[in-house]
Amino acid sequence: MTSSSGLEHGTGGKHRGWHHWMMIVCCLPMLAIAIALVATGVVNVGFVLVAVVCVLMMVLMMWGMTGGSGNR
Repeated sequence: MTSSSGLEHGTGGKHRGWHHWMMIVCCLPMLAIAIALVATGVVNVGFVLVAVVCVLMMVLMMWGMTGGSGNR
């Protein structure tokens, strides 16, 4: 029986870093939609601030996450 930590060992920190950036890049469509909604006058500029705060929160969560076999 193989443990999950044995499977994670082969991926290394480089793969984990790529996943973090991918999660942050997934927030870009949300920012684009927020900017488009402000540009068309549907919502006010504060909506973009909410979207930026959401992206910053995602960055902090990805930065603060621990995992993989390198931290054990």
